[in-house]
Amino acid sequence: MASSALKFPNSPIPEHTIGSEQSPVRTAAAIIIGDEILNGKTADTNSTYFATYCFELGIELKRIEVIADDKEEIIEASRRLVKKFDFVVTSGGIGPTHDDITYESLAKAFDQDLAYHEETRRRMLGLTKNRDVLKNQNEEQQKARDRMALLPSRADVLFVDEELWVPIVKLEGKLCVFPGVPVLFKKLLEGLRPYLLVPDSSEKLFRLLVRTQLPESSIAPFLSALHHRVKSDGIRVGSYPIFQQGVTVSLLGKDVERVKALGDEVAREIQGSIVNTATEAAQ
Repeated sequence: MASSALKFPNSPIPEHTIGSEQSPVRTAAAIIIGDEILNGKTADTNSTYFATYCFELGIELKRIEVIADDKEEIIEASRRLVKKFDFVVTSGGIGPTHDDITYESLAKAFDQDLAYHEETRRRMLGLTKNRDVLKNQNEEQQKARDRMALLPSRADVLFVDEELWVPIVKLEGKLCVFPGVPVLFKKLLEGLRPYLLVPDSSEKLFRLLVRTQLPESSIAPFLSALHHRVKSDGIRVGSYPIFQQGVTVSLLGKDVERVKALGDEVAREIQGSIVNTATEAAQ
């Protein structure tokens, strides 16, 4: 889907911002679509990547749902999550085959028709025309390929990577449709960053991790007391056992210096050490 020879311009940013100065994107949800996820054929990595992405931008990811390639499930989930959250992504179901029904389902969910998006088709043909396997396609195969340019008729269509013809289709001002292929999902999601108006850096969460060799039961009383002490300050305390290797304690909060001070306290009390102070998802 990419070519080093031909590139197309990205969509202009000011016209398509998700969020506003009055209401930046603070909450998010993800809908992972695919029978292959539910039956174990394919491991979902897109939701993990999206969680890290949201954390880095100061967006609180509130929900991840995995659903089947089923029109009614896609319609129900998309309508419900769009009402509740500022930013919703879907992953999967936008290819050329019979079970790729995401665009069709989302069009119905938001009372739209499907129509060929000529700019998408132009870019698709331009960036794939030199692939030998596509040159000899028959009419039926070409029609299947063109299905990927059959989009909800009133959607905003964002091109965020000049080397990809695949667009991000935006509905209801906040729902963005992504392919399920992880490399494309990641590349397009990164391209979307300039189109998102996110909270100020002072609102972002800071994560600090403390690791101890003590069993979780030994540190539970202290962590319970700490949780109740700092909860009103918006600081979250989490405990994550590592099989036969102790426990990692996570502290999350917006006040970096306060979280660091608590980290020192936790390390002393549970005979542990600070292993991570970066604002990134725990591995």
